[in-house]
Amino acid sequence: MNPDTTTTIKTLGDFAYQAIDKHFKKTVKWEKSVKKDEDPEALHQMRVGMRRLRTAVSRFGLSLNLPKSVSDKNIGKIARILGKLRDLDVLKEILENNYKPHLLPKEQESLKIAFSTLDKQREIEVSHVHKIFKDELYKDFKKDLQDWLEKPSYQPLASLPIQQVLPDLLLPEVSGFFLHPGWLIGTEVADSEIVVQTNWTPEQLEQHLKTEGKTLHSLRKQAKRIRYQMELFTDLYGESFTAKITDVKHIQESLGMMQDSVVLNEWLADIFKSELNSQLRGLTTLLAANRYQLWQQWQPLQEQYLKAETSNNFHLTILQPL
Repeated sequence: MNPDTTTTIKTLGDFAYQAIDKHFKKTVKWEKSVKKDEDPEALHQMRVGMRRLRTAVSRFGLSLNLPKSVSDKNIGKIARILGKLRDLDVLKEILENNYKPHLLPKEQESLKIAFSTLDKQREIEVSHVHKIFKDELYKDFKKDLQDWLEKPSYQPLASLPIQQVLPDLLLPEVSGFFLHPGWLIGTEVADSEIVVQTNWTPEQLEQHLKTEGKTLHSLRKQAKRIRYQMELFTDLYGESFTAKITDVKHIQESLGMMQDSVVLNEWLADIFKSELNSQLRGLTTLLAANRYQLWQQWQPLQEQYLKAETSNNFHLTILQPL
């Protein structure tokens, strides 16, 4: 029997069921729109839904008997295919709205090559999305999860009170977040104190992004994971918890904008090769200036989250559900 969502949710199993049901329904309702490829927003919503569903499945999996097809790995595969198409839409949006209007007519002309390449790449990714919808992997995942939602099956852990297990569900991810090496990029340790270096030149930043950009991007992904997990439990905590989610969202967005700029630069370099600076010098200058500005906005957040009191406070908040 399905848990009655009108009553107060009490057990881990009730909570797991509600989260999976909600994110599954939200995800599949966008499928028709995505197939038609009419609205970039539908693709965005379906990709986010898949990611949130993946978080619910991986976080609650230990208390459920889910079908084999409904695995972290399978959901990840579907989300990645949707993600590749969405990333191209984001690139186009950024180029079109944030940069093209500020370029000289000559550079706007050169950009036509980039837009034409983007359209071709997009066609390929659209075909991959259509293919995954027809694939047994997706069909089995969808049918098996629908069947499970009609007749859910649980592990013994599911009967534990949700308040009792909440901290243990969240703390491993919180520890991974605070211990991520991405926090230390642009710092040095002096007398056991971590000092954020605020005197980097734009050239130094570019150099470090080349060598350490992947680590920074990984911290952004960790921030997104912890945010999605925490958002599963907002009803069970107070204002301090909600404020932490807002903080993590800022971290994710700040690093995300920097990553978008790096990806756009690499993508353009791939198209224009050695001609990039002669054809689009104005654009590459704008992109570098944007990254430098974003880095300066990131550093106060970094400084705050490297303080022991911030991590202590975060952990204490997690330990005190309502």
